[in-house]
Amino acid sequence: MRFLLIECILPRRLPRRKSIASIDSTRVGLVATAGAISNSRRWLIIALLFTASFINYVDRGTISVALPLIAHDLHFGPELKGVLLSAFFWSYALMQVPIGWAVDRLNLRYLYTAMFFIWSASQGLTGLAASLGMLIVFRVALGVGESIYLPGGVQIVSTLFEGKDRGLPTGLFNCGITAGMAAGAPLTALLIVGYGWRRMFLIVGAAALLWLVPWLAAFPSRLPQHDSGMPALLDATPRRARKYVVTLDRNLLGICLGNFSEAYFFYLFVTWLPDYLITERHMRLLSAGFYAALPFVVFTVGMPLGGWLADSLIRVGWNETIVRKTIVTIAFLSGLLLIPATRVHNQVIAIWLFAGAALVGLSLGNIFVFPQCCAPKGETGVWAGCQNFVGNLGGVVAPIATGFLIAHTGSYSAGFTLGALVLVAGIVPYWLILGELRPYSQSRP
Repeated sequence: MRFLLIECILPRRLPRRKSIASIDSTRVGLVATAGAISNSRRWLIIALLFTASFINYVDRGTISVALPLIAHDLHFGPELKGVLLSAFFWSYALMQVPIGWAVDRLNLRYLYTAMFFIWSASQGLTGLAASLGMLIVFRVALGVGESIYLPGGVQIVSTLFEGKDRGLPTGLFNCGITAGMAAGAPLTALLIVGYGWRRMFLIVGAAALLWLVPWLAAFPSRLPQHDSGMPALLDATPRRARKYVVTLDRNLLGICLGNFSEAYFFYLFVTWLPDYLITERHMRLLSAGFYAALPFVVFTVGMPLGGWLADSLIRVGWNETIVRKTIVTIAFLSGLLLIPATRVHNQVIAIWLFAGAALVGLSLGNIFVFPQCCAPKGETGVWAGCQNFVGNLGGVVAPIATGFLIAHTGSYSAGFTLGALVLVAGIVPYWLILGELRPYSQSRP
């Protein structure tokens, strides 16, 4: 009754502030809609988002495990291997801004359903590809579909949970990516050994479609629309009138350049490590799948550990800028272990060096804090989008550059050495371009 009175009285008392009354009405609708979703249902949706993230990264990595057999059957060499591994990122990176725009405006129940169907169908159809060109088309389509996972998941969490409660559900749905990478390689290897690479793609793609059944059953037909970064009552700017711009700043440049280096290194692992273990180390497919999972286990543990360590030091009085940048620096330097990993003869030592290089994961819990600290008010999402876009350009470049280096040198060492050096170069923009981690001020020179 109190909300009905507010809705009736405010327009009469504040005739020139209709937008505030309208926003207050929207806020009432938000509370009512959110309240209609039970707590158990909210967590079921988070569990489904975790599963979708898991499937996302299993699908993304299958091509790497199957690559030696695909290249043998379709008769192409290292350069074209690199092109094929890169194709996914062409569309995935370019879709980040458009899909973010769509997430803000369209019904997420059906948008996520459509994009999930596209990526699962593309994964399955890859098993029918008869040429390199068809493989590239299906990988590009996979990138289009999978682009929904991060912006869609973040928007859903921000709608279902209040600001103080979003950390846990965000962390839970996101950890599906590293779990998918760790489990995906051995799972893919098992399926290839049992059924061949073509049937592997068909099985993984078809099985994933079963996820749509609980998703459509659990997800509400409509979610409230609001901006997570500002309370609805205080944001009096009509949605249609808002300008979607990004403030160009040296901090944004430093964040993007540093993230490119980390992503180049990370996607080098994702795309080329299984092929290296099979081709260069002469491991059996199944063994390579299991050993390739070890670095991703280290990545998985390192992500929350690095963030927790920084938070703990900051709480006892250490300077946030120095702490977070130092942890990133140490983590990036650990990537130099990739250089001896490709040169030692002992396979066991090589595997542990690869795992040590994966301590780069300690940086990730801090890298994604940078835009939250430095972005202008209301632009945290835009800055994070720019960061993710530039990072995925590393996913475009790393597979191709590595493929060409392997072809021209006859060895994987040059490609992996370049990845380590690109990573270490990323330390420079974090210290020399990115400034203090403090709120953005319009009075900055």
